[in-house]
Amino acid sequence: MRDTTIARNYAEAVLDLARKANDLRGWGEMLESIANAVESDRRLRVFLESPRVSAQRKNEIFQKAYGDTLPRNFVRFLQALVKNRRQMLIPEIAHEYNDLVDEVEGRVHASVIVSREAGDADRQMIKDQLSRAFGKDVVPHFHVNESILGGVVVRVGDTVLDGSVRRRLATLRAKMLASR
Repeated sequence: MRDTTIARNYAEAVLDLARKANDLRGWGEMLESIANAVESDRRLRVFLESPRVSAQRKNEIFQKAYGDTLPRNFVRFLQALVKNRRQMLIPEIAHEYNDLVDEVEGRVHASVIVSREAGDADRQMIKDQLSRAFGKDVVPHFHVNESILGGVVVRVGDTVLDGSVRRRLATLRAKMLASR
């Protein structure tokens, strides 16, 4: 089974636990915090990867580190990951969890390419229009690419909306050459 599929399954389990706790965002923040620690702290990563440290010892460390600060079911989830040798998937599980929460809350992320930095009013207008077009709350992630000359290019999942001046000029050029 691929790691992404495995991570998705664990993320679904965390989502169920978070729903029972009625705290989707809180559980996401906890998971994200631990994922960031795994990715950024070399010593933690080596400790978790090490076959010399038993799963029982790793779980004892998790209990000592998080037992008093995090919900019991969350710590037990982390311990289950260690027991099943999936602790190195925590960053990917966090990513999949955030995707699941977005689905549950009716939110999508969009990559928005503009030719120059957009002002706050333009950003809000683009966000509102995309939300209306997709019928969901759209979270735009803006990127500047001067080569599009003007307009915007939006990517939401597999859908690309290209309203760039570069594309319009290319279309016009193709029409002019075809009419010769």
